[in-house]
Amino acid sequence: MYEFNLSQPLVRVLTGMLVAVAMPSFAQAPLVAHWPLTADGKDISGNGLNAVATDVTFDAKEGATFNGRTSFLEVPHTDTLNPGTADFAVSLWVHTETVLDDTLGDLMTKYDPVTRKGVNFGLMNYHGVVCGQSNYRNLFFGVDDGVEPGPWKDAGRPGNAIYPMAMCVYKGDLYAGTFEMGKNEAGHLYRYKGDDQWEDCGSPFPSNAVSALAVHEGELYVAASHYRSRGSSLGDSENDLHGGRVYRFKGKDQWEDCGKLGESEAIYGLVTYKGKLYGSSLYAPAGLFRYDGGTTWTDVGNPGGRVEALGVHNGQLLGAGFDLHYGGVYRFDDPGWTDMGTPPDTTQCYGFMQYEGNLFVASWPTGKVFELGAPGEWSDRGQLGDEKESMGMAVYNGKIYGGTLPLAQVYRYDGGTNWTNTGRLDQTPDVKYRRAWSMAVYDGKLFCGVLPSGGIHSYEAGKALSHDEEMPAGWVHLVAQRSDGTLSLYLNGEKVEEKSDGGLDVNNSAPLRIGLGQHDYFNGRMKDVRLFGGALGAEEVKALAKR
Repeated sequence: MYEFNLSQPLVRVLTGMLVAVAMPSFAQAPLVAHWPLTADGKDISGNGLNAVATDVTFDAKEGATFNGRTSFLEVPHTDTLNPGTADFAVSLWVHTETVLDDTLGDLMTKYDPVTRKGVNFGLMNYHGVVCGQSNYRNLFFGVDDGVEPGPWKDAGRPGNAIYPMAMCVYKGDLYAGTFEMGKNEAGHLYRYKGDDQWEDCGSPFPSNAVSALAVHEGELYVAASHYRSRGSSLGDSENDLHGGRVYRFKGKDQWEDCGKLGESEAIYGLVTYKGKLYGSSLYAPAGLFRYDGGTTWTDVGNPGGRVEALGVHNGQLLGAGFDLHYGGVYRFDDPGWTDMGTPPDTTQCYGFMQYEGNLFVASWPTGKVFELGAPGEWSDRGQLGDEKESMGMAVYNGKIYGGTLPLAQVYRYDGGTNWTNTGRLDQTPDVKYRRAWSMAVYDGKLFCGVLPSGGIHSYEAGKALSHDEEMPAGWVHLVAQRSDGTLSLYLNGEKVEEKSDGGLDVNNSAPLRIGLGQHDYFNGRMKDVRLFGGALGAEEVKALAKR
């Protein structure tokens, strides 16, 4: 239970001035802390839970500005901040820009990654996972009590998929793009219907793969490709029609042709950066292309070899290399490129993901994950079991997970160089390679697609909500709360998600952080942050959402 003083005086002396404290007369839940964030990190609730600010700027009207790189506020741990299994609520105002050059990051967390206990509340912009942008402006709110989760669950096989190459959350649904190997088969887009069911949304082009997906300017973009399946030791596909084209999804079996990326046979990455959509060529000729509207793609060059997965981090557009001597990471300088270096003993880099504010990179042939610092500076974050390749990565409820080859296993990062195996997802016998490749967070769960069985699997750690719609730019009001064992998310006064959490005990000794968590630093503005020692009613939420 919370241990705070319930008395709320009407006036207090702050910084030598007598000021009135605006307390919501409607609120039934006791106020644990209130950080206006208009001048500093002080708590005006009377409970003394002041936050120490790092690289945050304050404005009386616009609140606190977080730079997405180094800004956050921290409140030292106290038992007052531990709700245990009791109700609690977080209310805050958040402003994000329409055009982004970084992730959006975390809003508030109190989570211990060692015990895996606590609360995570933030935004998911997941670039480079692996073929595209799996989540964009999706809210996440999760709790965990450190108990080992149950096994991965079968979420079905989309069509005749051999390889779910990309997944993407769009307008409340999870979509998957597939490689299908038969002579008369083509890559399709599928929509997840729950359990193990997938709806066929059609094929934009008769090549054998839909290889990359991304949401850009509120619409879903789909890459049609020819995948050379011998690269996964499966032999050649009988369908040898080249792709390299991008389509805009207009609904089931409806497509708008957005043009071809130069002479590309196949497309590896799609990503939104500074208001533009970029795509990369999977095979030679190497190239990075910018979408300039209609059917026009402009070749903006390459660093001397292919760039494949595309990541966005701290104002930079990054490409992961595949070719010998070009197997590292490169920054697109528009024009030109900067070589960010190659991890030790690495010839191919596969995907990107931010974890605890740092950029993690997947690799071949050591099966390791590396952390990228300054150009040429790499920190070894360990090998995923005895695997040869690390591939798709995603942050989910406080931890980062990575998929592997050749056994299609998924590992959880537990700090240092330690990774814990959460399960093998593909049991296909008598094949050389099995891949745990595409990942996305949907319906509060982590999803992963595998080769060659073509299946997709889901995983739940603790209990979590994800709002699978794109959060609008500008100022929005958010509430995340637990009420009588039920988690809820509110956007602008309206409940958008709800799920039972089973009464998990989230107590831990970690500090409470505003604007930083297990994923990344927050990129935007925030104000009027309140923490309640109980749940809010619907009308109370609406009242807080009025400006």
